Amino acid sequence: MRDLFDDDDLFVEERAPKPEPRPPRKRKRRRSGETARRVLVAIPWGIAAIVVIVAGGPVFALAMLGIGVLSLREFFAMTAESRPVQRAGYLAVPALIAAAYFGTSFNVLLVLAASFPVLFAFGADRHHRDGITLSMGVTLLGIVWIGIPLVHAVFLRELPNHGAALIVDVLVGTFAADTGAYATGRMFGSHKIAPTLSPNKTLEGLLGGFLIGTMAFWFAGLYQDWLSGMDALIMGAAVAAVAPVGDLFESMLKRDLAVKDTGTLFGPHGGILDRLDAVFFTVVVGYYLAVQLVY
Repeated sequence: MRDLFDDDDLFVEERAPKPEPRPPRKRKRRRSGETARRVLVAIPWGIAAIVVIVAGGPVFALAMLGIGVLSLREFFAMTAESRPVQRAGYLAVPALIAAAYFGTSFNVLLVLAASFPVLFAFGADRHHRDGITLSMGVTLLGIVWIGIPLVHAVFLRELPNHGAALIVDVLVGTFAADTGAYATGRMFGSHKIAPTLSPNKTLEGLLGGFLIGTMAFWFAGLYQDWLSGMDALIMGAAVAAVAPVGDLFESMLKRDLAVKDTGTLFGPHGGILDRLDAVFFTVVVGYYLAVQLVY
């Protein structure tokens, strides 16, 4: 009879249904962990930047040269399919920085003009001859996009008496505008301004970044008696307005080249071009406004 009626078949213990598992809370931990990583990476680089700016002179010029070489390396890696004329770029950008430090704007223009025959000389070999138009165009874009801002950074730092402070002011305004745009966009953003270039950019973030960047520059100027409040507001507004343009410019290139980050030098912050895309635009504006308003 046991074969026909098994006790286990007749008396089945009813089990209470298992409670549904709680959704994992990894996203908040990931975000907090990512923020901590970003801060830990940013602190030593920020300290190094302050040391280089305060030192000035050849130390600052050499730092700009190093930034130029690293930026070109990332740019050439992104555009490798276009076969850029790398030797011409690695010659032109350091030469531009050297001309800015040892010479004047005339010498910089002379080097920029000389980069064309140099580009032709290196591009006319058998390796680059096919598709040379695209190769030279991409190379020239890298020289101008990276080299010209670094030239103006040297010019700005070399301004008498206040060059270091002005560099710091421009960086404060730039990064405050970027951080303010990110924060206000996350909290209040709903109107996209350039969905095809940078889907996360919103009108609310743009306005928030502009206000925060302007006030950050103005606040930095409060401790500089040689910079009036109105001049600080003008320069801060210009820096905060131009910063997102530099960001969108790089976003346009990355989207066209199907690249998420330009590199891994700054860990969670991406590559050096990811960090300096806005600075490449604001330092140029900062220099000319400093010459006009301060000197």
